[in-house]
Amino acid sequence: MTIEQIYTGCLAEAAYYIESAGEAVIIDPLRETAPYIERAQKDGAKIKYVMETHFHADFVSGHIDLAKKTGATIVFGPTAKPGYEAYVAVDEEVFPVGDVSITVLHTPGHTLESTTYLLKDEHGNPHAIFTGDTLFVGDVGRPDLVQKLKAEVTPQYLAGLLYDSLRNKIMTLPDEVIVYPGHGAGSACGKKMDKETVSTVGRQKMFNYALRSDMTKEEFIEAVTDGLTEPPQYFPANVLMNVLGGVKGIDEVLSVGTRPLTVREFVAAWEGNEALVIDTRKKEDFVQGFIPGSIFIGIDDSFAPWVGALITDLKQPILFIAEAGREEEVVTRLARVGYDHALGYLKGGIIAWKEAGNAVDTLDEVSAQELESLTLLGDKMNILDARRKSEFDAEHLVLAENFPLDTINQHMHELDKHKTYYIHCAGGYRSVIASSILKSRGYHNIVNVRGGYKALCETHLSRTEHKEMISEL
Repeated sequence: MTIEQIYTGCLAEAAYYIESAGEAVIIDPLRETAPYIERAQKDGAKIKYVMETHFHADFVSGHIDLAKKTGATIVFGPTAKPGYEAYVAVDEEVFPVGDVSITVLHTPGHTLESTTYLLKDEHGNPHAIFTGDTLFVGDVGRPDLVQKLKAEVTPQYLAGLLYDSLRNKIMTLPDEVIVYPGHGAGSACGKKMDKETVSTVGRQKMFNYALRSDMTKEEFIEAVTDGLTEPPQYFPANVLMNVLGGVKGIDEVLSVGTRPLTVREFVAAWEGNEALVIDTRKKEDFVQGFIPGSIFIGIDDSFAPWVGALITDLKQPILFIAEAGREEEVVTRLARVGYDHALGYLKGGIIAWKEAGNAVDTLDEVSAQELESLTLLGDKMNILDARRKSEFDAEHLVLAENFPLDTINQHMHELDKHKTYYIHCAGGYRSVIASSILKSRGYHNIVNVRGGYKALCETHLSRTEHKEMISEL
């Protein structure tokens, strides 16, 4: 028996490969199919089942495409109603896989169809559970996402179901059973997941706040519904894509999206399709010169989640600039969250743009030390903190105003185009995104604070003589 966790850091998502005696199962695959097919080929195995723990909200699954290419059967748990051919299992149904078996445990709570898959070894002993978003390491799945599509399914109702699922289906398993969750820290599908992505039932019963043995249902409901932040705006759209199907195959998306375009073709596609131009290079390269009107979302950080949070229309035509050799990576990561309308990339990048005689824009920057010097002069400063409200509330500059990147589209109009704004985040990634969006919308007096809050705290602002500049809440 082979078990492999295939973890994708930018989405904090875990898919799983299970193989026994030449038969394989894939659980919760991402959009791209090649990694799973190649993994099975390495073992000389045939993919028998593609199992989904639930209809995902934070990514578009590759289950339909993978099943078409391999002949595998798509399996969902009880109550699922997919809009395409799939097998909907009943609770405690058993699926043989080589010399092992997988038992369906219906564990509603994160969603109504949420299912945990129990893997039993060659001797019929419980070995591992694949919990999807029912149970994480240190946390449980948020119970509020279904309400975005069905208002009558309240978070409190789902939290009550989740309480029963955990106590009746998960906590009754032997302590040594391995827990393989669907996500790790950084995912928006939970509140406070640990960095570890593997645990055991016993350890979770000891350390997971939601599995406390003496916790009442009322306490549980209050704990898991308290402090929930608004989920990213693309979540409901991804759920519908996973429920209804009908999405493009990944090969088609890649074929169109990775087309190299000359400068002339790039400009024509931009104007003719009202496309959005995303610059995915390193932030340090972007600030030194970029195409006017383009926005920065760097591929080297949480690229796909920020695309999903900021670009409200999943059908938005997209053109992009990328480092040579990373074009397919950009299109793949866009497709993972449902952005299937990439039209191609600028061949030769910013160099080709300049050589064609086109203008470039730059982003003004100051270091943390330079910002400190300006604040000490006593002039009125407009400092915007692009971190999330929770980060801002924990600690921030007294002079700063919270201007979270994830709500920039809703609050941009509150800024004055005639004023100069200094923007920082935690380390410099989000502030460059925010600055680029503002500049693309006509806010030209924007200055990025290089290095962000971390750099600010390492300057004299964190020293005793200037402690009054920082608010520690």
